[in-house]
Amino acid sequence: MRRLALTLLPCAVAVLVHLWLAQRPSSVPPDHNTHSDEEVPFYEVLVGVLSARHHYELRQAIRETWLGYLRDHPHFHQRVGVKFIVGEHGCPIPEEDREDPYSCSLLNFTEPVTGQGAEIEIVTVSDPSVLVPSDVLAIALDFKVLHPVVITRLGVFPSGTQPDLQSNVTVKLLQLDQEEAVVTARFSAISTGTMVNGMWYKPVEQFILPKGFEGTLVWESLDSAGLTTVNSSSVHLNDGGGVLKIASIAEGILPHRSALGFPGLAGGFTFTIYDADGLSGHLRGHPARMEHHASRLRQEDAALKQESLRHGDMVFVDVVDTYRNVPLKLLQFYKWSVGNADFNLLLKTDDDCYIDVDSVLMKIDHKGLKRSNFWWGNFRQSWAVDRIGKWQELEYASPAYPAFACGSGYVVSRDLVEWLASNAGKLKAYQGEDVSMGIWMAAVGPQKYQDPGWLCEKECYMDMLSSPQHTAEELHILWDQKRACGDPCGCPWGH
Repeated sequence: MRRLALTLLPCAVAVLVHLWLAQRPSSVPPDHNTHSDEEVPFYEVLVGVLSARHHYELRQAIRETWLGYLRDHPHFHQRVGVKFIVGEHGCPIPEEDREDPYSCSLLNFTEPVTGQGAEIEIVTVSDPSVLVPSDVLAIALDFKVLHPVVITRLGVFPSGTQPDLQSNVTVKLLQLDQEEAVVTARFSAISTGTMVNGMWYKPVEQFILPKGFEGTLVWESLDSAGLTTVNSSSVHLNDGGGVLKIASIAEGILPHRSALGFPGLAGGFTFTIYDADGLSGHLRGHPARMEHHASRLRQEDAALKQESLRHGDMVFVDVVDTYRNVPLKLLQFYKWSVGNADFNLLLKTDDDCYIDVDSVLMKIDHKGLKRSNFWWGNFRQSWAVDRIGKWQELEYASPAYPAFACGSGYVVSRDLVEWLASNAGKLKAYQGEDVSMGIWMAAVGPQKYQDPGWLCEKECYMDMLSSPQHTAEELHILWDQKRACGDPCGCPWGH
């Protein structure tokens, strides 16, 4: 038995821009955080640093580098205000019990009803009358593995109410966005396989599909007899007690990938649960993990409260702090900012980013960047939409995103922040903060100021404005070198 290696195929870049229809508001409705009776501070630039709850070391590194420099500078401390944006709530589900590391969705397992190694049929058809001829040549069913399984057989429905098979059908199991099938079975009138519970099956080479595997089952036929399908409302799909997450097969649902076939069901497969004893042990340990995690969250809440009181630079927004919720964190901060600060420009960055504040402020002054309807960043154009993995996007239908600025740093004018704040309840959060911002801004059409100084990847250039994906130690090194010799990338010997 072999373990399948997971790989990702590079995305094809296509050009399609999806625009929202929206009107710019004349004013911003009051926010519940707004201090209407108090004078709010004024900053030329308000900086919002998106930060995860547990990233204390990164926040502290920023406080000890470019943020500390701003606070100690005789002029800059009045020009620039900095706030860390943190989710008020931690995910109440332990990491071991989540569907993936990026969200707060519970792995909803139940105790397997079958014994170790028993085969599970994903679908059974007790009434052949629900089978109908299909008018398409390819049908696909998407699924995700939440606990390791082994696919044992692939199956196809008979051609009608009788158990015979009249067409040639190929069934393939593929990893999403991969061209080569993991396993394949071919059926014909003279090679039907074995009939089990109203379906023809053939055994396949057995692979362990690991947790996180995203696959699709594709039935193809070029015969006039074609495929036989089933009304999705007439059958129950067996997910093995939650070890599989089966995509909807209804019409109108956005597929997880570049469509290989019409969403539906033209057969099935059988599988076994790999390490069923381990799954049972995982289920038994769930209550204790929940209790321990709840205790850890209470300690984290207390530590964050103390950190906020000590430094006075944190804004807690009403979201569960996960990667998938980062767009909501940003929108909530925009709402907070228009009610709690007066500013000309807002700079957004992340807690793992180096920022050259001298160069940012110098460019604002020398290039005359205090404008309205203005967005300053390093923009990705025609960026392909991913349908799987960390950046999986199942809500945005176009194959490419509108132009969006790299997340290590970008600057927007206050009027754009006000528009975002006032429309926060209507703006849809997509898979990432940077692409969401691009989609939201496509509705407004701001003046974009392209600047490659806001780096998109972890690189280092002497004249860069920002650089992402650094550790706390690396942030210190970059800043120390910048202060010592003017080059964050390294100083000559003797410095």
